[in-house]
Order: sequence, then C-alpha cells, then structure tokens
Amino acid sequence: MLDVAVSYNRHKFLGYEYLTWLWFAIEKDQDSMRKLDREPLSMQIGNRIVLENRQKDTVESITIKGDDAGLEEGILALRKGAFVAELNLSFETGDQEWRFTIKAESLHIVGLKCPQTGSVNSEEDLEGAVLEKVYLYDKAVRLTDNIFKQFLTLRVSGDWDKKVVPLMRQWIYS
Repeated sequence: MLDVAVSYNRHKFLGYEYLTWLWFAIEKDQDSMRKLDREPLSMQIGNRIVLENRQKDTVESITIKGDDAGLEEGILALRKGAFVAELNLSFETGDQEWRFTIKAESLHIVGLKCPQTGSVNSEEDLEGAVLEKVYLYDKAVRLTDNIFKQFLTLRVSGDWDKKVVPLMRQWIYS
C-alpha cells in the first residue's frame, strides 16, 4: 500500500489534466456535457481561469479574470505547456444557474453559488427551503462527479492517446 503523500504526488497530475480537458470539452464537445444530466444542460467557462506552467524549479501562474475576458492568453499558455489549475464554471438547466470553481490540485469545489430557493415566510417553509438548498448543492456535486467519471473513463481508455490528445492539440494550436 502506498503512503498517502507518495500516492498524492504520483497522481496529482490528473487534476490538471482533468481541468484542461474540461475546458476543451466545454469549448468543443457540448454534446457530451448535455448527456450528463436528465435535464437539458448548458455548461460554460465562468469568469476566472488560472493556469500554471511548471518548469524545473519555477512555477509561472497566469490568471484570467472578468465576465467578458478573452481566453486567448490561456490558449497561448497552453501552447507553452501550461495546465489549468483552477477553472470557474457555470452551468444552467432551464432557468436555474450554478457557479463554482474547481481546483486541480485537490479537485475540491469552492465558491458554489446555487439558484435562489423559495422565500421562507414561516417556520413550516424552513424545512422545505433547507431540503431544496441541499438538493441544489447535491446536483452540482453529482454533475462534477459525473464529468470526472467521464474523464477517467476516457483517460484510461486507448482513445486518450489516439483520439483525445490529438484533438486537444488541434484545439490549442488552431
């Protein structure tokens, strides 16, 4: 059995590859994203992306922020060998929208903002509002779990090196 620290260091590249692939999948393969939920789903890059380029003993960090920020600098960083370290996402189903950031190193979700719940006018409404909020948080977590499962299935398949990596390179260099 591997020590936790050894295992962590050996496999932490997966988070960076995952977020880089997720950016690619959102830009080029929205159909696969729509299949992840029973309801029609639209996923987009949010207002912040952080990329890191690790070379020997140095780490170059590029942060792109803003609601209408262009991602050209991010693509340029990918061309230079960077990976996505943090990715802010938004997804919508119907008239509901979720916003959150995924961090590559630990794959945890930060800053999760769920759709508004109904107003609480009495103590009886409180239980329903809490259950609705829990459902909305759970929906975001289930979606990200399903996306990660899709990535892992693809990553360990023979298609990763033969099909996905060439498509990602084509996207980066086009």
